[in-house]
Amino acid sequence: MDKTKARFHQDMLIGDVIAMHPGAERIIEKYFGGGCFTCPGMKMESVSFGAMMHNLDPEVVIKELNELE
Repeated sequence: MDKTKARFHQDMLIGDVIAMHPGAERIIEKYFGGGCFTCPGMKMESVSFGAMMHNLDPEVVIKELNELE
């Protein structure tokens, strides 16, 4: 049976992304910093919002997340 890969999109909440895949935490930290893990906003803010706040293209973050094995 094929293992279905997690698919991420820019409207997903940062907290949900981290919960979906153990490797996502490393990518979120790489682009957004370690402050995301203690910020209550991670349960309300999307990847797109986080990217905007850090002056990043959200598709760059999503591409890397979707490359996780």
